[in-house]
Amino acid sequence: MIFVTKPFLPEKENYQKYVSEIFEREYLTNNGPLVQELESQLKQFLEVENLLYTSNGTISIQIALKALNLSGFEVITTPFSYVATTSSIVWENCIPVFADICPETFNISPDKIREKITPKTKAILATHVFGNPCDIDAIQAIADEFNLIVIYDSAHAFGTEYKGKSVITYGDVNSISFHATKLFHTIEGGAITCKSSEMAESMSLKRNFGHCGFDVFKGVGINGKNSEFHAAMGLCNLPHIEEILLDRKLTHQLYDLHLSEFPIKKQKIQTGTTRYNNSYYPIVLENESILIKVKAELEKHSIFSRRYFFPSLNNLDYVDYQSCESSEELSSKILCLPIYYNIGEENIKLISEIIRNCFNEQ
Repeated sequence: MIFVTKPFLPEKENYQKYVSEIFEREYLTNNGPLVQELESQLKQFLEVENLLYTSNGTISIQIALKALNLSGFEVITTPFSYVATTSSIVWENCIPVFADICPETFNISPDKIREKITPKTKAILATHVFGNPCDIDAIQAIADEFNLIVIYDSAHAFGTEYKGKSVITYGDVNSISFHATKLFHTIEGGAITCKSSEMAESMSLKRNFGHCGFDVFKGVGINGKNSEFHAAMGLCNLPHIEEILLDRKLTHQLYDLHLSEFPIKKQKIQTGTTRYNNSYYPIVLENESILIKVKAELEKHSIFSRRYFFPSLNNLDYVDYQSCESSEELSSKILCLPIYYNIGEENIKLISEIIRNCFNEQ
């Protein structure tokens, strides 16, 4: 059985060492020493000054929207992302406005963003889709022109670099996911980064019920913190990140080799990207019928791919429909193939052979 992804797991003994220390301290949560250590290491790796470790990437977006006082205002966002990007906007009583994507990079189109700006627009929430950087310079130029906040959903972007810097250094705020399916994970978890120390303090309060003392509160907050056990997994995994990134790169190269003859399209990596993390392997097929055929044939062999992202978020039942032709077309034809640490060339050959047979039978 080959799953679409599989979590990287460190040496069991290393994790058990951290767990033993947690048991000795009997300090399980509430900004414990391992959480603080993980935050410090992540700041260094991601080249950021302000980072808060959270319970997941979704709550990171929600805390950011709350801290930025965007309730009631329009947030221009992408229709091609995981559902949490849009649901967070709606959850925080903001108004999602969908700007269509570039069909080559799969990321939100700056030209489409410009078309959607109104007097009610306060922010842009863009996703680095599959770890591919957005057109960062063009988005920032628009934000500067119209005095807009730029929030990046960087759930997939861990390890990606743009113009020689971590992609997480761009924008006003970044949300990151450390879910078990991600390239770097803490089982469950996420982070918020921001440039403003004042904003970081506000988000820190909101992450922990508004506590600024045992019995003192400052503003509304939520439980968005994470535990020592989750931080321990992150501390075990982070030293392996370069090894994981190299493995992903080699896996991409093998897929490229074995799928080179097929009539499929791949994502175009944004100009200026100096390191791409190769976190997913999406292919775009000619039409939805072929996609369904390929997916079903793989499943006959206990190989599981994923229609990711599907559906296009402008079709969700809790938003007002706004036409986004490029996103809707892409969502109907895109399939993410299995990719995870040490998947092996034999599995990639098998997957490629099954896809080849699907095309030969047409």
